[in-house]
Amino acid sequence: MTGAPVGGPPDPPALPALPALRAEDLWKAFGDREVLRGVSLELRPHEVVALIGASGSGKSTLLRCLGLLETIDDGRIFLGDEDISDPRIDGNRVRARLGAVFQSYNLFPHLSVLDNVTLASRVVHRMPRADAEARAMGLLERIGLAPFARVHPDRLSGGQQQRAAIVRAIATDPEVLLLDEITSALDPELVGEVLELVRSLAAEGTTILMATHEMAFARDVADRVVFLDQGVIVEEGAPSEVFGAPRHPRTREFLARFRA
Repeated sequence: MTGAPVGGPPDPPALPALPALRAEDLWKAFGDREVLRGVSLELRPHEVVALIGASGSGKSTLLRCLGLLETIDDGRIFLGDEDISDPRIDGNRVRARLGAVFQSYNLFPHLSVLDNVTLASRVVHRMPRADAEARAMGLLERIGLAPFARVHPDRLSGGQQQRAAIVRAIATDPEVLLLDEITSALDPELVGEVLELVRSLAAEGTTILMATHEMAFARDVADRVVFLDQGVIVEEGAPSEVFGAPRHPRTREFLARFRA
């Protein structure tokens, strides 16, 4: 028999899960151009959030700030319960807790696919080479790239390179995966294979924040959609709400372009 004894005090209520990643009132400018203007955002553990918006709306800058690849001008960023925007923070240590994939594949051309995937595990996380390679081969096998493990990235198609970049990002079990328009540089026939990998990661409970122009994918895979316009979050909600019944005129205008 479990729980409190009969007549005793009830079990305390479970505390809500701490956000995996939280941004509070972020501001970022490049010269006189304000790119982020007071952005606040939470990402819960195992949640998939899609960032949508026109080119230049601030999506990539937001992801780069969250990944500590750009410094913010004001605001705070928390990874779990740690304020990672504190200027005293060890940025390399924090980035080791995150996985990030951008539009360009950023694979090291002088390293094999296997060495690309295992680099962070071996160098940053000090994992023995044999263990890192065993995990990497399992991941590469899963996405059909095991036969290319010993070749260099220039032997791969664009879709294969992007999938390899995603595997590199998840090989260290990051707390949050940041994906920035990862299909925008791909030929249309290669987009599907990359999105299928993201779909499977989402189904397994990976915490993902992704900027995307793939509206159908965002509708089908995301738990929540955030519409960013001119550096401000204009609307957010469940995909059925944002895509099915957007409240803000600017959201309706943006989505009408894709429906057309």
